[in-house]
Amino acid sequence: MVTLKQLAKELNVSISTVSKALNNSEEIGEDTVKRVKELAELYRYKPNKVALSLKQNKTKTIGVIIPDILNHFLAKVLFGIEREATKHGYNIITCISNESLDKEKESLQLLANGSVDGFILSVAEETQTKNEVEHFKRTINHGLPIVMFDRVAHDVMCDKVIVDDFDATYNATKYLIEKENRKKIAFISNIDQLSIGKLRERGYAKAILENTNYEPLILKINKNKDAQQKIKSFFKKHKPIDGVISADSASGIIAINTSAKFGLNVPKDISVIGFASKSASNLSLPRLTTIRQHAKVIGANAAQMLIERMQNTSREGDVKTKIVKTSFVKNKSTLK
Repeated sequence: MVTLKQLAKELNVSISTVSKALNNSEEIGEDTVKRVKELAELYRYKPNKVALSLKQNKTKTIGVIIPDILNHFLAKVLFGIEREATKHGYNIITCISNESLDKEKESLQLLANGSVDGFILSVAEETQTKNEVEHFKRTINHGLPIVMFDRVAHDVMCDKVIVDDFDATYNATKYLIEKENRKKIAFISNIDQLSIGKLRERGYAKAILENTNYEPLILKINKNKDAQQKIKSFFKKHKPIDGVISADSASGIIAINTSAKFGLNVPKDISVIGFASKSASNLSLPRLTTIRQHAKVIGANAAQMLIERMQNTSREGDVKTKIVKTSFVKNKSTLK
């Protein structure tokens, strides 16, 4: 592989001149820049990234830690991060915590040894359950900025990208009450241990409690339990349920299927709304009306915030939270 020194020797100029010409420095004349770039292209010169990172004390690499690669939402956020990072000349290294606190700590420690300039992450379920955040604080104190998205640790002073979970669920519940005149609306969740699950439940509860004739009906499902049986028993116990708000896509789809088993017509007898992507909404018949989170936008915003943070260290302490607005996408599981 050709080096800067070899290019400089053949062109009879200094190594510094070659380096500046390749980086379009205004100090170097146009003719010299053209000669240098033509020779570099001829020899297929590629800069030594390891040497550059040592010289600049920058790796141009972002560490990304996500809890579950099989989660469609998280995979789309990762896509958004990678695409935005590439635009700015950054690479990404991705680790999967598998919802484990220890695995999350290991991933941070592994990449914090000089492999990355900063982190984008969504907090593991076990981390949120145990409310342990010291490993995040240590990482930031060592000079590596963190941007959290979706599931965040509110006790950690770092930039965050979230959606309007509370407001979105509140508005969806109000929609069923005011637009569809539903009287017995249930909230179903298999993510009640997560910060986003708690916010969505609070949004639902606020809308219900604002109306004196309504009572909260909440079903929390353990992921390791039979969700179909749990929802079926819940429907039987509290019938006639005529509205469902689902904190996740799976529960919303199961609610639609369960309604059919009870002889209920969706949406004539019961309306169902869930947090889900376009592809997930297609898995039910009728199609699920969804609260869309715009995962790629979340990923792009997280990457932008981290790159800005890494390039402007003077902003230390001035942390920001970006709220990405959800969209209410009406399909056939609601009346109007």
